[in-house]
This record gives sequence, structure tokens and C-alpha cells, in this order.
Amino acid sequence: MIVNNSFSKTVDLLHRGMDASSIRGAVIANNIANAGVPNFKRSNVNFESELKRALDTEKQKPALELRLTNPKHISDWEPRNYQDVDVRRVLDYVTTENANGNNVNAEEEFNLALENQLRYMLMANATTFEFSQINMVLRG
Repeated sequence: MIVNNSFSKTVDLLHRGMDASSIRGAVIANNIANAGVPNFKRSNVNFESELKRALDTEKQKPALELRLTNPKHISDWEPRNYQDVDVRRVLDYVTTENANGNNVNAEEEFNLALENQLRYMLMANATTFEFSQINMVLRG
């Protein structure tokens, strides 16, 4: 049973963020593994910016909303559901790091891996905190 409240939305956002972080970790590992392969192009994960855009549409309700009297009318505002945002892998064709056409900078990838790991741990701790709050309320 899914309850629509701030707790369930927060936990869902954290869950989605942790999933994206896991996929990002796999993408970074693949980039590092192929750092020496000629003409290999690195990939990146695009999730947080799309999620932010979806969440921002919830707040951007116009001051004057058009009234729809027919189902064929087009609404002037429709919020984007954040649950429809998926993790997207993006291939970087533009940059070139090495003379062999490979664009992986191993040092930068290791830094991204560390940042990703810290982000994952932060979300895991936040999830634990959310459930500990519920546990504390239930115990009284």
C-alpha cells in the first residue's frame, strides 16, 4: 500500500537516488575499465537534473489556470510526475582526452566514483534516519 505523504515521497526519492547512484557506479567502473581502449567514449548518468525539473514543475503552478471544459482542450500547465523520471545513460561523443580517441580521464573517474560513493552513503543514512523517526514515534 502506497501512502501519499511526505514520508513516502522522501523515502521514494531516496530510493530512486540510490538506484541512480548504483547505476552511476557501474557506468564509472565501465569507464575506468575501458580507459586504455582506443576510440572508447565515456558514459555519464543523467538523473538528478531531470528529477529536479520534474519536482520544480510541482511548484510552478500558474497564478491563473485556464479552465478546461472539453477533454480535447490543452491545459496550460501540467505538473510532471517525478516517478516518471528514469535514469538515463549519456554517451560523451564531444570530448577527446587522449590521442587515440579515448575520452576517459582515469583520475577524474576515480574522483567521480568517490563522490558517487559518498552520495550513496548519505542517501542510505538519510533513509535510515527517516525510518528511525517512524520507529521512535511508534515506540512512543
